[in-house]
Amino acid sequence: MMSTHRELLSVNHATAKARRGAVALLVTTLYLQGGISQAAEATKSPAMPAAAPPPAGQYHLDKSHASLVLRVNHLGFSTYTTRFSRFDSELTFDPNNVPASKVVTTIDTSSFEMDAAPQACIDIVKGQQMLDAVKFRQIVFKSERVRMTGPKSMEITGALTLRGVTRPMVLSATYNGGYPGMPEMDPQARIGFSAHGSFKRSDFGMGFGVPAPGTTMGVGDLVEFAIEAEFNGPPLPAPGNAAH
Repeated sequence: MMSTHRELLSVNHATAKARRGAVALLVTTLYLQGGISQAAEATKSPAMPAAAPPPAGQYHLDKSHASLVLRVNHLGFSTYTTRFSRFDSELTFDPNNVPASKVVTTIDTSSFEMDAAPQACIDIVKGQQMLDAVKFRQIVFKSERVRMTGPKSMEITGALTLRGVTRPMVLSATYNGGYPGMPEMDPQARIGFSAHGSFKRSDFGMGFGVPAPGTTMGVGDLVEFAIEAEFNGPPLPAPGNAAH
């Protein structure tokens, strides 16, 4: 009986000790987490102030923050994605009068890219049967009219010149906002847009490989494209030249 009693006391003592250890571990963990959280809060960047609207003026494409991708049906099995890697754009923009905006975009046809494609495919697309990049070095889009369809959404009507053929085109676009610049970090105005549209390549003399009616054996005639673009604009005025 005495032996059993001693064993129970020993077990209770061990249990109490384990509980004290668990409580100490929990307290230490919470303390460390609190310290880490406070350190993280201390090292966070200060909240960005509300940005003023960007100024009206001339804007040019920030090529490091722009992309132009194209999508086309391949044999009916997938929608293949390609891109142009070299293009430029000039924009006249006024945030208080967006419909007055004008944009001209030029694309280097030789910059057409296809991921992991055989060289024979690339040669066909850049060759005389398709883009004919040696003869027609640029694709050009010039806007003619901007119609607002929402607070920041719009339709941009213009003309696309491809392979020497010019046809009308309408882009659906969204103005993503902008700011007049940030001293030292980004001292020029910046604005951003997203846009998309489509065209039939056969309308521009590129009927090679278009599937016969009723089949999908080939590369689709309809080409869809998407544009993401940021533009740099007028610089921040010097501190002594700020308007009053």
